[in-house]
Amino acid sequence: MALKIYYDKDADLGRLDGKTVAILGYGSQGHAHAQNLKASGVDVVVGLRKESPTWAKAEGAGLRVLGVAEAAAEADIVMMTLPDETTAAIYREHVEPNLQPGNYLAVAHGFNIHFGVIKPPENVNVFMVAPKGPGHTVRANYEEGRGVPSLVAVHQDPSGDTLQIGLAYAAGLGAGRAGIIETNFREETETDLFGEQAVLCGGLVALMTAGYETLIEAGYAPEMAYFETIHEVKLIVDLIYEGGVANMRYSVSNTAEYGDVTRGPRVIDADTKARMKEILSEIQTGQFAREFILENQSGGLQFSALRRRGEEHPMEEVGARLRELMPWLKEKRLVDRSKN
Repeated sequence: MALKIYYDKDADLGRLDGKTVAILGYGSQGHAHAQNLKASGVDVVVGLRKESPTWAKAEGAGLRVLGVAEAAAEADIVMMTLPDETTAAIYREHVEPNLQPGNYLAVAHGFNIHFGVIKPPENVNVFMVAPKGPGHTVRANYEEGRGVPSLVAVHQDPSGDTLQIGLAYAAGLGAGRAGIIETNFREETETDLFGEQAVLCGGLVALMTAGYETLIEAGYAPEMAYFETIHEVKLIVDLIYEGGVANMRYSVSNTAEYGDVTRGPRVIDADTKARMKEILSEIQTGQFAREFILENQSGGLQFSALRRRGEEHPMEEVGARLRELMPWLKEKRLVDRSKN
C-alpha cells in the first residue's frame, strides 16, 4: 500500500488556534517541540517537575512553565515527550486525572500506547507525531527554514478530526516542509525499536567498536583507528543521506568500493541477519518492552552499568582528544547540554 505523505499545503495550522498545547518534558524532543510550536504561533506551555533542572532552560527560551499536572489540566492537547520508562507513571499520576472528553493526548513514540502500558479513556483523542530525527536536529532544521520528516498516526478519534490536528501539530514543528508520513502505532513502534537496536545505535556502535578494537589489537595507533572506524563514518553516511548507497559508491575510490562489495557481506552475513530477525521477534512479541520496563522498575542497575562501560571505553577518550584538535566541530553544535 502506498504511503500517504502530507505537506504544509495539506495541513491547516489554524486548527490549533485557541488551543493550548502542553509539552511534558524538555529533553531532546521536548525542547524542539516547544520552541518550534511557539515560533509557529501556537500557545505552548511546558510541563515539568518543580525540581527539574530543565525548568530554567525552558524559561530561558521564553517559554511558560508549569508543573506537570497544572500544564495537563490547562491544555487541550497534551504531548508527552518523556522517557519511555517514566511516561506511564507520569501519565497515571498527573495526566489521566486531568484529561477531559474531547482532549487530545499525543506522543512522539508509540511505545507505551502500542504495548498497552497506557490505555487512554475512549472519549479522548490519541495521536502520534514522531519526527524522524533527534530533537536537536528538529530544532536546528526549523531555525534554518527547513524541516525534518515526521510520522503521524491516529490511535483514537472520537472527535473525528484527530488526523487534522496531528497534521497541524506536525506542520508547527516544521515537518510539513519535508513531508508528514501517515502510519500506525504498531508500525512506527516496532520499526523504530528495530532500527535503533539492530542498525542505527546498537548495530552501528557495536560495528565501530569492533573495528576500533581490531585495529588496536593489531598494534595500530589509537588515533588512526579512531579516524578510520569512527570519525569517518559521518562522511560516508552523509553521502548515503544525500543520494543513496550508489551515490556513496560513486564518490569513494574504486579500491574502497571493491572492498565494500566483496568484504562487507563477510562482516554482515546470514548469521547476522538471523540475529536481526531474533531481535525483531523480541520486539514484536513484547519481550523487549517487558525487559526494558522491568529493568527500570528494578532500579536500572544493569542499564547504568552498561552505560558506564560504554562511556569508559578507551575510544571515547581518544575521540575527545581528537575533537579538541577540530574546534570547528563546536560551531553550531546540535547538542549543547547547557541549553537543551
